[in-house]
Amino acid sequence: MIDKKVMDEIRKTLGKQKVFSDKEYLLTYSYDATALESPPELVVFPENEKDIQRILKIAYQNKIPVTPRGAGVGYTGGSIPLKGGIVIVFTRMNRILAIDTENFLAEVEPGVVTQHLQEEVEKKGLFYPPDPASLKTSTIGGNVAENAGGLRCYKYGVTGHYVLALEAFLITGEKIKAGSPVIKDVAGYNLKSLLVGSEGTLAVVSKITLRLIPLPQYRVSFRVDFNSLQKGAEFINYAIRNNIDPSAIEFIDRSSISAVYQYLGLSLDDQLQATVIIELDGNRLDVEERKNKFLEIVKNYDTLHCQVAETSAEQEKLWDIRRNISPALTKLNPKKINEDIVVPTAEIPGTVEYINRLAKEYDLVIPLFGHFGDGNIHTNLMLNPEKPGEMERAEIVLDKIFSHVVSVKGSISGEHGIGITKKPFMKYQFTELELELFKRLKQAFDPENLLNPGKILNFE
Repeated sequence: MIDKKVMDEIRKTLGKQKVFSDKEYLLTYSYDATALESPPELVVFPENEKDIQRILKIAYQNKIPVTPRGAGVGYTGGSIPLKGGIVIVFTRMNRILAIDTENFLAEVEPGVVTQHLQEEVEKKGLFYPPDPASLKTSTIGGNVAENAGGLRCYKYGVTGHYVLALEAFLITGEKIKAGSPVIKDVAGYNLKSLLVGSEGTLAVVSKITLRLIPLPQYRVSFRVDFNSLQKGAEFINYAIRNNIDPSAIEFIDRSSISAVYQYLGLSLDDQLQATVIIELDGNRLDVEERKNKFLEIVKNYDTLHCQVAETSAEQEKLWDIRRNISPALTKLNPKKINEDIVVPTAEIPGTVEYINRLAKEYDLVIPLFGHFGDGNIHTNLMLNPEKPGEMERAEIVLDKIFSHVVSVKGSISGEHGIGITKKPFMKYQFTELELELFKRLKQAFDPENLLNPGKILNFE
């Protein structure tokens, strides 16, 4: 419990308008997109670096756990204050500090919403490619904490590929700088890459320098439908091998697209079993050439239908199908376990088939969709906790899925992070020695285990 004197000290140091212990605040910041919940004892809204430093110094002196939080839209419990203590919410540190068109970079505070940054840099003819599905609400700080991905990862990579430099505070309140505002920097250990994806367990990031690139001139999207799940999954590698250089390759299975169509009040072709959405971008002449090549590829493949979207309105309508999957799936069953496994692209068809066999064998609803171009399969277990034995069967299936993923040299997480929910499966991907090295790194940054405790690793 935080002593009343300490609470009073925090209020006095930061100002009452930045510090809250009301029940409604504690409840609001006790959960994320998982069904897990753990309330903090204090919610703090810093407005600048000094505020962060002051909070951390007091927390360190009094051994109070601290959980940094962005928009709270994560799927693994990463921003849940598992040990209570203080939640630092970054919604007031939401300024774009600079957009440098000469050096192709942006400097932002952690509370900047991803879509807002994208819109602002595009006004200047620049492009920030990372686009997690939650981009309308998720923040850059949260994206950095999870090393978030998104639809364009196949061509452009994840958040970490665009982080040039970070400014952050250790739990002691001491400030560190990691990286520099240049593309090439190999001086010293790579602290920047260590902090990206560390889920707020090593330091509290206060400023982020991001790389920008020129905005692609032209974009065209395709929707290709298949009468077989396997044909759709196998088409991914087929398209890649034919060198069309897509910026995005998304796969949607029958149950996912059926849920979306129901959600949007549309009727679905009975033959449709899988849909692939592909986007090409670049200069117009190059994209036109690749578009024609892609249409030839489709013509020679066994497909049901191919739709081309060239105008912004057509593309928005097409991509709406993909963006509405998550809310649509909640109509299937009340509880969703959303996993983000990754496998080598050649293993996609076999993994899809394996998960479908498990779904039938254990009588579970498991829609599949995701960024199949980079092997990222969003595996959604849609569950009814009231149905006898369903949660127990789900645990068995999850264990089998993660075991399979690691056996084919994949990863248990591609963009959601580990947080609380994936901790039990870290042992599949890492040896005891490797896990011990992770713990030593954590202890070097945070010897008292006060920063976002209970996440990624077990210290108990």
